[in-house]
Amino acid sequence: MAEDRIAENIRRVGVMDTDIDLFEGQYPVPDGVSYNTYLIVDEQTALLDTVDLRKRDEWMSALTRALGGRMIDHLVISHMEPDHAGSVQAFAERFPNAELIGNKQTFAMLDQFTGGTIASPRRVVGEGDTLALGAHTLRFFTAPMVHWPEVMVCYEETEKILFAADGFGRFGSMDARDPWEAEARRYYFNIVGKYGAQVQALLKKAAKLDIRAVCPLHGPVLEGEALARALELYTAWSSYKPQESGVLVAFAGFHGHTAEAARLLADQLIERSCRVSLIDLAREHVSYAVAEAFRYDRMALACTTYDGEYAPAMRAFLTRLAAKGYQSRTVALIENGTWAPMAARKMREALDGMKNIAILGEPITIRSAMSLKNREQIEALAAELDELG
Repeated sequence: MAEDRIAENIRRVGVMDTDIDLFEGQYPVPDGVSYNTYLIVDEQTALLDTVDLRKRDEWMSALTRALGGRMIDHLVISHMEPDHAGSVQAFAERFPNAELIGNKQTFAMLDQFTGGTIASPRRVVGEGDTLALGAHTLRFFTAPMVHWPEVMVCYEETEKILFAADGFGRFGSMDARDPWEAEARRYYFNIVGKYGAQVQALLKKAAKLDIRAVCPLHGPVLEGEALARALELYTAWSSYKPQESGVLVAFAGFHGHTAEAARLLADQLIERSCRVSLIDLAREHVSYAVAEAFRYDRMALACTTYDGEYAPAMRAFLTRLAAKGYQSRTVALIENGTWAPMAARKMREALDGMKNIAILGEPITIRSAMSLKNREQIEALAAELDELG
């Protein structure tokens, strides 16, 4: 639990959920995830968002302490996903006179989730509308499909703080002293990554503002150098540009021979001082592979033929990459098949459905186990991949 001061009269009231195993029912979060809300105390008080129902009671206790006996005048609902809006009903019961602030889509979704049972007063806001609290003023901006259609962010004009909804979030720690980038990248590409154009539109709005700090709904508050780095990364990520030069070597096999080929390629690349991530798709969650695929400018896929097609773990990976808008990369293919190799053909079919993917040369075909010729081919492939870096 965190009750830390962002500015003189602005406080984060956050809860760390370390009991959850899968975020959104699909992404492993070994270090948990935070749910952040923000309290502004002025002539009028405003709370920005609530938390997942899982942590409602803990959060409500923290909020009560932070209020110090005051009531809340406004609740801003920036995003209706249940990890943030799951406690709106409990909030409305505790603060029945608080005005709910949202847009038309916000309230349509709220009624869907709650059956229209919340009787609190409501205010509908749109692009550029403001809410004056006294010395502080919130200005609202729509951010559709970052990553739901009703999402909005707000800018506090006095303290120059952007409350960014799911933007700039990360899995794991809410402590700004902990490493941010890796889990922010995995969060971005798996959750927001499909909507690069929409993120670019939001960044253009943010570029017109004088922003001192960004307050996301997950993870730490970003200020100073950390904020500058986050903006740099979001600009690259949302335009689908590689973050850095390197190669993801991802493999899916059954009896060790395909894995051996992938590891040989990775070793050869490392010897050439190339940055490499090696991922066994059958044993590491696909969200990590997706993040690494977008991180680098090149990728090598090694896969075993299965049922006349290709290994299910590779199919799941490429399906996820396509869904997240993977594009503008160079990919090399290695296939394995004892009697009728088909993996390279099937991988290429999947890649052909993605934008601006260059397939590097002809695929390497392994017949059961690597031959001397295969080892020579992999060495040559490593040299070719390295030259592209």
